[in-house]
Amino acid sequence: MKARAFLIGVLMAGGIGISNAATAAPPAAPPAGYAIAEKHTKTSPDGATTIEQYLNQETDEWKWLFWARRAGTFALLDPEPAGYAAAFVFTNDQNWIVRLQKTGSGEQSLYLYRFTPQGYVSATKKPLGDLAWAYMKSRPDWRKIVKAPEYHEAAYLWEGFEDNYRKLGVDWPANRYLVIGLSGDADVKRRKRSQTAVVNGWHCRYDLQTGKFDVPPSFARDNAKAVVPE
Repeated sequence: MKARAFLIGVLMAGGIGISNAATAAPPAAPPAGYAIAEKHTKTSPDGATTIEQYLNQETDEWKWLFWARRAGTFALLDPEPAGYAAAFVFTNDQNWIVRLQKTGSGEQSLYLYRFTPQGYVSATKKPLGDLAWAYMKSRPDWRKIVKAPEYHEAAYLWEGFEDNYRKLGVDWPANRYLVIGLSGDADVKRRKRSQTAVVNGWHCRYDLQTGKFDVPPSFARDNAKAVVPE
C-alpha cells in the first residue's frame, strides 16, 4: 500500500443533585496573557468551523491554547497548554476534528475532538497518538522491534483522510475511519548508524464510531517492513 504521511508543517456529570464541590464551568474566553495568532487560524472547508490559536509570550516558554467556533459555540479544546502551534483536520461532516501537535524536535502526537451542543470536546481521555502507540504494543509486530523507540516518536494521519482514503483502493463509509501512522528512533548497537528508525511508518485504523483500533489485512505487508531497522 502506498500512501504519504500527513505531517505538521512545523515538524516542526450531568444530572441534578447536591455535591460537596461545584463543577467548574469552562472558560468563556482565552485567559489574560493570551493573544490570537491570526496566521494560525484554521477554517473548515465549508466555513462553518474556525479554530483560533492563542499564544502567551509572557512565560519563560511560550504556551498555546486552541479554541473552536461553530454554531454559536466557542469552546476550549484542551485546558493543557501546548508548546507549539498545531495543525487541524476536519471530517467532511465537521463532527470530528483531529489536532496534529508537535511535541518536540521531530516528535508529534494526535488529539481527537467531537462536536456536541456545547461545542467541541475531547473525544478520548488520552491523546489519540498515545492510544495508537498502546495499540501497536499489543500487536505481534511490536515483539519484532529490535529496541523500543526512545526519541523522535511521532503519530500522524496518513494522506487521504478528506476523501475517505480512496487512493488506498478502499470503499469505507464517509467520516468513519482515521488511518494513523507511527514512527520512532532508537540507538541500536551493531548498526551502521547510531540513530536508527526502529518503527518506520507502521499504521493502523481508528473507528470514530466505536473508538476501536484495528489493522486491515491490506496493511500487513507494509507493517512488516515498518519494523525492520533502516
